[in-house]
Order: sequence, then structure tokens, then C-alpha cells
Amino acid sequence: MASTSPASRLVAAAARERLRPLGLRQRGRSRIWIDDHGWWLGVVEFPSPTWSRGSGLNVGAMWLWQDFDHLAFDFMERVSGSQEFRDEKQFAPVAAELARGAEERVEALRDRFPDLGAVARCLLERKDVPGYLWESFNAGVAAGLTGRTVLARARFAAVLAEDPVADWAREARRTARHLSGLAGDETAVREWARDAVLSCRAKLGLGAPPEGAGGPLVPDRP
Repeated sequence: MASTSPASRLVAAAARERLRPLGLRQRGRSRIWIDDHGWWLGVVEFPSPTWSRGSGLNVGAMWLWQDFDHLAFDFMERVSGSQEFRDEKQFAPVAAELARGAEERVEALRDRFPDLGAVARCLLERKDVPGYLWESFNAGVAAGLTGRTVLARARFAAVLAEDPVADWAREARRTARHLSGLAGDETAVREWARDAVLSCRAKLGLGAPPEGAGGPLVPDRP
């Protein structure tokens, strides 16, 4: 098994100090930390530079109703570009500063997305852009979940207008067409979303939602 690099060890130690007290969990031994809200995730990534040692920082959110089997940034901020590792003495304060930035952005995401209504307002403020299918899809789901039938169908229409260039795009179009038909029934949309969230959590190995996760999209704890 390959040994952990000095840069990764320093990043992990700094992240543990800043992010564990907030309730975040490290994703295995990776440089990714998860802030689990039941139906959405805060995702913190300390990416390693391609051609050197060191780290950057990305923080964002993932909406679990997409039912992916992988983590994704649906709403992302690149907080810091790659910071180079030269030696441990030089990089330790760099890692500490990256972890501090992650802590601040996690708390800012929590403040920005306290509930489904806040998420819907944010997503619906963003215009449809050709080529960004998931932006329109997520806005459509958020609109449907909050009873905005006309807006939901308009956003799903934007998904259906996209060229289905791959299997995932064709599947997204099928789901958008289905949800457009459900959009007049907020309860049906929520039932669909709860099933999708539960499926996504299973695919990502997240287990039961954390204690305190609330809202209509959080599956019941077993």
C-alpha cells in the first residue's frame, strides 16, 4: 500500500482540527470531507496538484435527488488554487490556512441553505444556460418541490431541449419528462425526491441520515 505523502498528512491533520468539530466526516482516506444534511451534502475537497505536491481547496454542495453513484459539485466555489508543498515546515501553515478557509465556507453554506426554500430561491435565480443540463434539472426539481409548477415545467423544458449526447443525458431527459408530468402534484414530487435521496445515499455509502437532519426530503431513520 502506498504511503501517505507529507502534504496529505498535513492537510488531513489540519482538516481534522477544523472540520471534525463541525460534524464533517472524512471520505475514507481521501482529501474529501462531507457535511451531511440528509438530502444534500456540503463537499470539501483539498485537491492535489497534477504535477506537484501540495493542495488547493474547493467547497460546494451536492443535491442528492440526482441519485448519482459519485460525489458531484452542483454549487461550487474554488476557494484556493494549488498551494505548492516544498517542505513540512513551509506547508504546515498553508494546510492550516486551507482548513480554516474550509471551515468558513462550510459555515457559509449552512447559512445560505438552511432549508429547501432557500435552496429553491438560489437555484431559481440562476438562468438556464445551454450545455449546463444539471443546472436546469436541479432548478426544476427545486421548483416542483416548492409548488412552483410553471417554473418547474419551464426548467424541465430546458433539459428536454438539450442534445442527449450520452446515456446520462438521455436518462436525465427521461426523468425531466416524468417530473414535468408530476409538477402539478407537490406531494408526488416529494415522494419521488425522497426515493431518489434514499437511493443516492445508498450508492454513496452514506448510511442513515445524521441526527438533526430535517426537512421533508430526509428519509426516515431505520
